[in-house]
Amino acid sequence: MRFGHSVLAGAAMTALAVGATTVAASSASAAPNTTAQKVCGSSYKTVNSAPVGTQGTVYLTYNASTGKNCVATIRTNPGTARDMGAWVYVPDTEGYAQDEGAYTSYAGPAYVYGKGYCVDWGGHIDNVFVYVTGSNCAALKEHRVTTVR
Repeated sequence: MRFGHSVLAGAAMTALAVGATTVAASSASAAPNTTAQKVCGSSYKTVNSAPVGTQGTVYLTYNASTGKNCVATIRTNPGTARDMGAWVYVPDTEGYAQDEGAYTSYAGPAYVYGKGYCVDWGGHIDNVFVYVTGSNCAALKEHRVTTVR
């Protein structure tokens, strides 16, 4: 199963895979200069990222010892709570996790096991959605980044 723009562009991203898991975080807020490692954990290393317009960045991180990926969407300028989300999906296993809500600084963490698999991931801030498909595969494979406004 691949995510298409029409499937994910809805305001509420829901788990699309059978047996999917949704991960919800408590109300996220943090001081400026939040990093993906502060959101996901210090053992997670950033392996990819994509800008969410000028509003922030969505980060894909990976923990080599557990084989888990983590995604976090972090605002450039924290402040008043805004609609935000972070998600990660492993097509080969249909593993899925997301976090979505009104947050002051970041959305996430969203964790899924992905060792040896390609992952689709992304996030949003307000109405700017970022989707990255077929990335960070065990074997190098072309991936696509799409921003939808």
